[in-house]
Amino acid sequence: MERILSGRRVFGVVGYKNNGKTTLLVRLVEYLVARGYRVSTVKHAHHTVDVDQPGKDSYRHREAGALEVVLATSRRWALVHELRDEPEPSLDAILAKMAPVDLILVEGFKRFAQPKIEVHRRERGTPLLAREDPTILAVASDEPLPDLSVPVFALDDIEGIAAFVLTHAVPG
Repeated sequence: MERILSGRRVFGVVGYKNNGKTTLLVRLVEYLVARGYRVSTVKHAHHTVDVDQPGKDSYRHREAGALEVVLATSRRWALVHELRDEPEPSLDAILAKMAPVDLILVEGFKRFAQPKIEVHRRERGTPLLAREDPTILAVASDEPLPDLSVPVFALDDIEGIAAFVLTHAVPG
């Protein structure tokens, strides 16, 4: 697959819980990185998560009232921004803080307007978001969905899904 992106592009992966969003996103990242793309990800969660552990120094800094805490090592760094009384940031605000890469894959944020692929598994019995959301441009599924007006990919068609994502990702 020839590199076709210039500048940062964004594409989303959405679907109901336990339909395989993370599995698909990880496989896409692996596939694209192996072909020379620089890829970053954003994961939206609907619950409170802590990236540092109670009792650790960075946790104590945040608990003491620091608005932002950077944990830096020789191998990686992480920035934790405590919202306090601020509203949840928009996807655009988060993207603006990220380093330049070829592609940002976003898991979740289904209510935001970036182009998306929906992950759907028959056994889960969840309704298709693609029927109501015009920003869902394709579906990855384990069953044929002939009545949809968007392309349907097999869940294991990573090459086809990656090509679709690269073609339809938008500037972010």
